Amino acid sequence: MPVQPLADRAVVYATPLRTRFRGLDARDGVLLRGDAGWGEVSPFWDYGDAECVPWLRAGLEAADLGWPDPVRSRVPVNVTVPAVGPEAAHRIVEGSGGCTTAKVKVADPGQGAAEEQARVEAVRAALGPRGRVRVDANGGWDVATAVSRLRLLDRAAGGLEYAEQPVPTVADLAAVRRRTDVPVAADESIRRAEDPMAVRRADAADVVVLKVQPLGGVRACLDLAEQIGLPVVVSSALESSVGIAAGVALAAALPELPYACGLATVQLLERDTVVDPLLPVDGALPVRRPPPDASTLTAVRPGAALEHRWRTRLARVAAAGDRS
Repeated sequence: MPVQPLADRAVVYATPLRTRFRGLDARDGVLLRGDAGWGEVSPFWDYGDAECVPWLRAGLEAADLGWPDPVRSRVPVNVTVPAVGPEAAHRIVEGSGGCTTAKVKVADPGQGAAEEQARVEAVRAALGPRGRVRVDANGGWDVATAVSRLRLLDRAAGGLEYAEQPVPTVADLAAVRRRTDVPVAADESIRRAEDPMAVRRADAADVVVLKVQPLGGVRACLDLAEQIGLPVVVSSALESSVGIAAGVALAAALPELPYACGLATVQLLERDTVVDPLLPVDGALPVRRPPPDASTLTAVRPGAALEHRWRTRLARVAAAGDRS
């Protein structure tokens, strides 16, 4: 991974978030130009250089190779509801572009069962009886808490579709799965794991969540999905539309897509990197690849300090990739 060519075709972006999300108030990253289009490289700042290498590989795949042909023209998506109050949660679902599935964030530090129950009930009310509700704890509970909360939230939702990463470890996921009727989805136990297949061997999940950047690209995710052999939900890493397009490409290329995907997150950004963002219409994203242009890139250009920080990081990650 030569550093200089990457630097020459890299564009740094930054944007505030409309709502605080998983402790973040802003999102930033790098876009890469290539013969196949644009790719995004936007690992979170708590990722070390070696852990960022798959993110770079995914960006290079998008920019230089493109993606496999789709087998569908639209991808159903869920609306993501941050750890907000019930009134805001209701508004988010109502303004979601027709999404009939909602993923509700839970296990937020400082919040308890009452806040989570109220949020889930508000989401259920906004969706109506036929909508689907799933919760995402980002590994924030221990086993006992997860079992207790999932019983409560399952009742509040009138039946949860599944619980995403309720606990941090594969062993804990397996324990929760044995003690609750709510299906379990694995996210961090896949994307941040040295051995993603451990989830399958431990019979620890009913569903796997795949994110293109952390797992090294669309092709790498397709290979992993085939190996794991469980139903797949494609989700975002809170990217701009350039990165979301890669998630859409993965979802569009999967042989089967039984669940709505977690790719409708662009509306969380105050500004996007493209003129025509990937936003849901009638609960789905079209399979397309909107490019940035000069006006959008100018609007998301960061200050000099963040620009330098990202370019320095990109060089380190490329060097780490050369060593791996």
